[in-house]
Amino acid sequence: MLVLSRKKGETIMIGDQIEVKILSIDGDQVKLGIVAPKSVKVHRSEIFDAIQAQNKEALGGTIPDFMKQLKKN
Repeated sequence: MLVLSRKKGETIMIGDQIEVKILSIDGDQVKLGIVAPKSVKVHRSEIFDAIQAQNKEALGGTIPDFMKQLKKN
């Protein structure tokens, strides 16, 4: 893992097209601004993990819990 130190207002570049800027720092929370091409999907890790789990369930032929809830309503 690459570890970088940045201050508020500073940025890092990932490749030629993805820019991550430190917008604010408040206690243990950092607010990031991300500029990336629309073709690059950007998710918080917990959302990404949920998407991956749902995709895995879909491939396994089981009905995801949220679909079961939709069927009940």
